Amino acid sequence: MSRLPPPDDPSAPKLSASAFDLLLTELVPMAYRLQTDIAAREEELVSQASLLHLFPAKGKAGANKRKQIVSGTGTEGKSTTAAPGTATTETGEDEDEQVRESVFFRLEGLGYRVGQGLVERFSADLPRPTTHLDMIKFVCKDLWTRVFRKQIDNLKTNHRGTFVLTDSRFQPLSRMSADRRLGPKGIDQAVAKAQPFLWFPCGMIRGALQGLGMNVTVNAESTDLPIATFQIRLVGAKP
Repeated sequence: MSRLPPPDDPSAPKLSASAFDLLLTELVPMAYRLQTDIAAREEELVSQASLLHLFPAKGKAGANKRKQIVSGTGTEGKSTTAAPGTATTETGEDEDEQVRESVFFRLEGLGYRVGQGLVERFSADLPRPTTHLDMIKFVCKDLWTRVFRKQIDNLKTNHRGTFVLTDSRFQPLSRMSADRRLGPKGIDQAVAKAQPFLWFPCGMIRGALQGLGMNVTVNAESTDLPIATFQIRLVGAKP
């Protein structure tokens, strides 16, 4: 008969692992639904304000003015929430990109807060890592095992502030598949659809390392399912 861990053990599971996996899977469509609802409410507010003559109702100038007020842009027409290097246009493609950016910031922010909370909980009774490499190893071993039930498979570093973590069977991508009948196109489509599922873990890594005192940027990509690669770079580090 197996012994249960004590209730005050921070590593003791508090819910079903399957429920947690389903939550991670549902985060992405939930974020897109929220963004759709927000956009619909903004459009409704603009319509109501136009009826009250708060905005010019017709003409290109009026459309531009309404868009600036709703999206938070100033007189220069640049969004205050857009990612660096992104311009705002009135094309459908750019609107899709804005939705994608909004979803990214939402998921990455959620992951950041979760990462900080996990570090506070699981490192309280452990010696604090003192070097950047030890902090990365904490993420690869302790944090990854508690969240995804396995360690990172490969860790590389250039010893100048850049670290590359590879998970050859990343849990959120393990149930995804590509349509092999389409050849390389099917793989590309599957990888593109999988990309949003890497945003929450990116934020989680960044939040965990920030909690340990390491200021970093985190990028992730998948070239083939279910492999996920995370690149961590110290802020200010040279490539």
